[in-house]
Amino acid sequence: MTTIAPSASRFSSVTAASGGSFLWESRAPEEIFTPEDLNEEQRQIAATAERFAREEILPVASAIEAKEPGAMAALMRKAAELGFMGVEIPEQFGGMGMDKVTSVLIVDRLSILASFSTAMGAHVGIGTLPLVWLGTAEQKRRYLPKLASCEWIGAYALSEASSGSDAMNIRARAALSPDGRTYTLNGEKHWITNCAIAGLYTIFAKIDGDKFSAFLIERDAPGLTVGAEEHKLGIRGSSTCPLVLTDCETPTENLLGAAGKGHLIAFNVLNVGRLKLGAACVGGARNVLGHMIRYAKERRAFGKAIAEMGLIQRKISASAARLYAAESMAYRTAGMMDANLGRMAETETDVSSQARAEVDIPERIGEYAVECSIVKVYGSEMLSFMADELVATMGGYGYVEEYPAERFYRDARINRIFEGTNEINRLIITGWLLKRAATGKLPLLAAIKRVMDEAMAPPSLDGIGGAGEPLAREAGALAAARKMTLFAAGVASQRYMNELEEQQEVMADLADMIGHIFALESGLLRAHKLARAGRSSAGSAAAMTGLVAEEAMAQTEQASRRVLAACGEGDMLRTQLAILRRLARSTPANSAELSRTVARHCIQMEKYPL
Repeated sequence: MTTIAPSASRFSSVTAASGGSFLWESRAPEEIFTPEDLNEEQRQIAATAERFAREEILPVASAIEAKEPGAMAALMRKAAELGFMGVEIPEQFGGMGMDKVTSVLIVDRLSILASFSTAMGAHVGIGTLPLVWLGTAEQKRRYLPKLASCEWIGAYALSEASSGSDAMNIRARAALSPDGRTYTLNGEKHWITNCAIAGLYTIFAKIDGDKFSAFLIERDAPGLTVGAEEHKLGIRGSSTCPLVLTDCETPTENLLGAAGKGHLIAFNVLNVGRLKLGAACVGGARNVLGHMIRYAKERRAFGKAIAEMGLIQRKISASAARLYAAESMAYRTAGMMDANLGRMAETETDVSSQARAEVDIPERIGEYAVECSIVKVYGSEMLSFMADELVATMGGYGYVEEYPAERFYRDARINRIFEGTNEINRLIITGWLLKRAATGKLPLLAAIKRVMDEAMAPPSLDGIGGAGEPLAREAGALAAARKMTLFAAGVASQRYMNELEEQQEVMADLADMIGHIFALESGLLRAHKLARAGRSSAGSAAAMTGLVAEEAMAQTEQASRRVLAACGEGDMLRTQLAILRRLARSTPANSAELSRTVARHCIQMEKYPL
């Protein structure tokens, strides 16, 4: 294998749309980034990553899962030799200095073994990016080359036993020494990925009990102790340990960013972590689907391959359609992030430049907090769904350790827990948009009024397609889903006003509706783009978009009914339900035929068809 060279692509044609604007604005296909827009260099990177996964990761999978000493670290160093571990580290510090799309692409293609993708994701994302973004020149010079080569592996220590989701409520404390030369940290961190193999930890603690801050602490720092490995349900090959800080000393120059500004690091790096986790789920799902298709073609019952049976085809097609939506959202989000973020000048190291970076980078990353949370929630639940369908397809064989379905099933569960539980991410999705509406950045009231005015008319096609045009039904479904969601959000806002965030069930239903809109629009725009380019895969994309649209309509209407029922009763509720029926009016697609079409394409290719 050859070492990967840096990319110069900047995705200049992608629109840096406002975060969450998909809820009320329509985009044109050429405004979004899709996997088909990868340039030749990125395709070579993808091929190299796929070959590495096949030739280097799979042969040592048993050793990784058995936690053979040194196996994971050795594999990560092999990946580092190809540049994979320094993809977002600037070239001057030994990395490749690449964009978010390329980073997402590498995570996607290397996610063939969940234990490895977990360790890699923690290292290249939350373990490295805080230093890339906000480290001083000296911190970068000292640590980034070691992280790029995996001489040192990175870990991120935020969670505690009593503050997993409530991150700001950490108990770890830091105190500045009287001479101002060191900080002394005390506390315990839990569920730290890469903990036993890490050389550098990004650890969060409160200075004087109130200034939430981040510190770079080396493995051999006095007072730092790594606890015993956790015995986990899944991702058994990755290291997960507690970290104990007992009068742990670190120099003051190892404070990362400004004192009291650790939340800018913690929350915005988690946005990227969520995006990359979604991409890892896409890569894992592609692998699961391949196993499902191959087994279905080989297994015979009642005189034929079970791949010929309609209900098995439904499992294949539903899996492929959800994978298509998750993949479309992940690459679209990475493209928007690249368009909005731009390349920061790594040579700017003066105080004013550092101060600007501490404001600019988090704001640019945080712009897509909603999209990142959606990608994480949808992708993790998509992979769990597919792992379950693989077990169902394989029957008894899927339930024994000898076959891969059992490990896929166990490994998939963690994705709904780390990088913020899916429950927390659902609250983030709706809460973030409500805060934008309150500041006038989201025209929610105007959108609700428009929905009410149009309630008596059939759903329009919202500028994406027209009657008789390709994908017109799917465009109509998108418009209807938007209107149902805005209507339900308006009713909920009027009912609960400033107390809406306390209604977690309503918030979660609204988040699911918002997520289905982003999934459907991303798939629809991609399908249009493929069709306009005359790509052979356009038919598969159109059929999968049809299945995504059917699910979006069904789930959005059902969630809307729950929201309305939580917000009203009697005549008011009946009136609102009547409006909802108007907004949801549509002609269903022949989902059985769509399912057969998608399954046929998958079975013919023996893999995901795009």
